[in-house]
Amino acid sequence: VTYDRSGLIKDAIHTIKKTLFEEMLVVSIIVFLFLMHARSALIPIITLPIAILLSFIPLFYQGLTLNIMSLGGIAVAIGAMVDASIVLIENIHKRLEENNDKNSRLETIVAAMQEVGPSVFFSLLIITVSFIPIFSLEASEGRLFKPLAFSKTYAMGFAAILAVTLTPALAALLIRGNIRREDQHPLSRGIIKCYIPIVLFVLRHRLKVIGTACLLLLLTLPLFFHLHSEFMPPLNEGTLLYMPTAPPGMSITEASHILQSMDRNIKQVPEVQRVFGKMGRADTATDPAPIGMAETIILLKPRAQWRKGLSWDDLVAELDAKLQYPGMPNIWWMPIQTRTEMLTTGVRTPLALQVFGDSIDKIQHVATQIEQQLRTIAQTQSVFAERSTGGFYLDINIDRHKAARYALNAADITQNIHAALGGINAPTFFDTRRRFAVNVRYAREYRDDVQQIGRILIDTPKGLTIPLSQVAELKFVNGPPMIRSEDGQLVALVFIDPGTNAISEFVTTANNLIKEKITLPPEVRLESSA
Repeated sequence: VTYDRSGLIKDAIHTIKKTLFEEMLVVSIIVFLFLMHARSALIPIITLPIAILLSFIPLFYQGLTLNIMSLGGIAVAIGAMVDASIVLIENIHKRLEENNDKNSRLETIVAAMQEVGPSVFFSLLIITVSFIPIFSLEASEGRLFKPLAFSKTYAMGFAAILAVTLTPALAALLIRGNIRREDQHPLSRGIIKCYIPIVLFVLRHRLKVIGTACLLLLLTLPLFFHLHSEFMPPLNEGTLLYMPTAPPGMSITEASHILQSMDRNIKQVPEVQRVFGKMGRADTATDPAPIGMAETIILLKPRAQWRKGLSWDDLVAELDAKLQYPGMPNIWWMPIQTRTEMLTTGVRTPLALQVFGDSIDKIQHVATQIEQQLRTIAQTQSVFAERSTGGFYLDINIDRHKAARYALNAADITQNIHAALGGINAPTFFDTRRRFAVNVRYAREYRDDVQQIGRILIDTPKGLTIPLSQVAELKFVNGPPMIRSEDGQLVALVFIDPGTNAISEFVTTANNLIKEKITLPPEVRLESSA
């Protein structure tokens, strides 16, 4: 298996499950420490896992899976889910302290429940509906955040129902014996001792306190507007994807040699376990990768086997220094993140500028100017303007007059060229029950050289055999290696890797620099894609 991401998925799910268990354990300990009554502490400890398990039922019938986001929604809700039980138990304790045996224990518990139960129920419902706007998200945002919203909503909803059903029943069953007064709890007594002077001070100087709070709010506003923003924080997948791009016109043989050289240099780093690279595209019409585009998956050893003191950024920098090939800018990213972004935006880097226009030459010229200017930005790790021109093609122009001397027509010559260069299907080869399609054509060394192609033999009706060069002109021409279009317009891409810098800040800096240094033609416009 070249690349198996099941390990990453299992580790991520295991981590969130472990965190969920630890969060439940911490909540249970804190509840016990503040109540100092083992029976009462059991109530939130019992209702919390039941509410979580019940939330899995609608998730199952909805077809949702237990993933990082759905489990994360439950983790976010845990703190609020136990609030209802704690408030109810605290009120029951307070009522039992004040009872002085005037009413029975059960009557006191029921009265305490009736006092705060409706308020607690509706407060949980308000928190539950707070995530409803997330359900209106669409596209990638909706697919990403809806599982979190569903799981949190279900967990909070069941917690609200259990707060007025199971919690009262458990309280009537479990809350017995001596109930300590709040001022008799060692922990509560210390907190109250600190809290009372603070409250008295705040009440005596209420105008100053309110003024100070308003001043702090105003001081935080500039900081808020300078916060960086991005769609998702980077996820360290533990695997690297190296994606350099060569200039147009590279031959398959040269691309193969460069790819092997890259793999050898990468494997020299001790932290690298396995390397697998490919050049160009797969044998499918849905993969638009040019021959000069490499994709190398670098599987790393476990972190414990790395050199001491070596960080992730240091490792990437070391690999980048070993892979400096002329005209081939390096792009370092993660496999899953890259595939997600390519499906979402159509680009293979965290950020790209799209140059739209009506002329390939004009958009190529603007894209190259943008590449040169963005290189001057300190935060730029790599930038590469995709070449819309610069592809090399071999044109074979048949001379019909010369062909007529040998009683040949264009179709006869074209058929010979197609068989020699593109290949023809021979009879299927059978090996027991297996079938293999056989394609026959000239060997690569006879197809990589224009002089060898000119020696392709053509059979004439008169029984003669002549070389292709006698009836056709062979010449190299320059043209676009690939033509991109979007919304009916030609487009050229400038691929940008801002490194660890925030994309929003980089886009602002880049736009200001482009406006200052580059004059765009009227028919050319720019858009950012990230």
